[in-house]
Amino acid sequence: MSVGGLVLLTGATGYVGGRLLTKLKELGVPVRCLARRPEALRGTCEVVMGDVLDPDSLPPALAGVDTAYYLVHSMAADRDFEEQDRLAAANFARAAQAAGVRRIIYLGGLGEAADTLSKHLRSRQETGGILRANHPQVIEFRASIVIGSGSLSFEMLRSLVERLPVMICPRWVRVLAQPIAVEDLITYLVEALSLPEGPSRTFEIGGPEAVSYGQLMEEYARQRGLRRWMIPVPLLTPYLSSLWLGLVTPLYARVGRKLVESLRNPTVVTNDLAARTFDLRPRSVSQALARALVNEDRAFAETRWSDALSSGSHPPAWGGISFGSRLVDSRAVSLHVAPEQAFAPVGRIGGDTGWYFASWLWRLRGFLDLLVGGVGVRRGRRDPENLREGDALDFWRVECFERPRLLRLRAEMKLPGRAWLEFEVTGEGLHSTLRQTALFDPRGLGGLLYWYGIYPVHRLVFWGMLRNLARAARAEAPAPKG
Repeated sequence: MSVGGLVLLTGATGYVGGRLLTKLKELGVPVRCLARRPEALRGTCEVVMGDVLDPDSLPPALAGVDTAYYLVHSMAADRDFEEQDRLAAANFARAAQAAGVRRIIYLGGLGEAADTLSKHLRSRQETGGILRANHPQVIEFRASIVIGSGSLSFEMLRSLVERLPVMICPRWVRVLAQPIAVEDLITYLVEALSLPEGPSRTFEIGGPEAVSYGQLMEEYARQRGLRRWMIPVPLLTPYLSSLWLGLVTPLYARVGRKLVESLRNPTVVTNDLAARTFDLRPRSVSQALARALVNEDRAFAETRWSDALSSGSHPPAWGGISFGSRLVDSRAVSLHVAPEQAFAPVGRIGGDTGWYFASWLWRLRGFLDLLVGGVGVRRGRRDPENLREGDALDFWRVECFERPRLLRLRAEMKLPGRAWLEFEVTGEGLHSTLRQTALFDPRGLGGLLYWYGIYPVHRLVFWGMLRNLARAARAEAPAPKG
């Protein structure tokens, strides 16, 4: 890919901007970020403090820039976000023109008939017009729903489907959209850097299918193995919908209302200019959803809970904390032994050794698992002292084993979801921390009821297990010399 010079990125702390920054850095593109809070990006790229609502702060950020990405909008603003968007776009485009910036690349929203659009979509398209009116070359992309782990639309979709076996569906659930995978959106934004010189252009982008939000929910439910019933109702105002979303999703009412207002408008691609210009064939809806779920699993597996949940910080909340749709319950103990000694009893867990606390409860759980067609605890373990990845361990499977640092077990018992049990040892010399983490990915409402219903038992068992693992590690540690 040929890049003419320095790139300025606005909105780098946002969902799309953050992913775009990562991609540009991977490609070796020189990037400068404009941010109101530089500390949020320090260490990731060159950062200049500035605010698109403050025109005097823009010239230093735009000096020497060839191409600028404009990924700013005021959807969550307390005040009139439309007026803020107008002012910000005009400030930025004028400053970019004065600084000699060759091209602005902007991400807007799909939708026709501007007089009937929601305020949010109308503002996104109006922003593109203001940029073009004040700068000679603007590349605008118009997209519908963005599917990707962590995106606003995906979070709403997931929360609705996971938590509601029966859904009351207003008319906006049946309106057509043309979703796009976030990876494909990022590819379009990056490839726009290499477009030949020319006038301003607007590209409508989306996946190959036009589907309703209801069909998106059905596909998500299919991939997660959930049965969901959708009951259509003739109307449900954006205000009432936003309150409903606030109860069952991570969205707060103001953002939820603006999002619902946007969903009531069809957002589909009406021309093939993007297909004729870019060598990209976007993923289907099913592929995009599957990719989002895989990416969540990867981020979940790679998270270091010892960093995220320091043993010296606040005590765990009742029921644990949330990580996406997953639930996490973690605890730790400090030991005055070497990491090898701290990890030794962990490496012998299960089988004839048992589970260090209330082993009879583990055997009872295994018996109940057998009754419903599960594997039970009769498998034991291959070797009483040594483990390797892939080993069966009672009703668990060894997913990761790194002596003397990490043991992660994946549950193979019958559950309304997926579960892991992880032990991690950190430290050096005669100072170690043993952290135990239970992780659960609930499947639907039944999974949530299961987790919170047995959480008191889990809390008792896991605290007892950690305490006895620590006691065993201390007992095995060599006596101090002298």
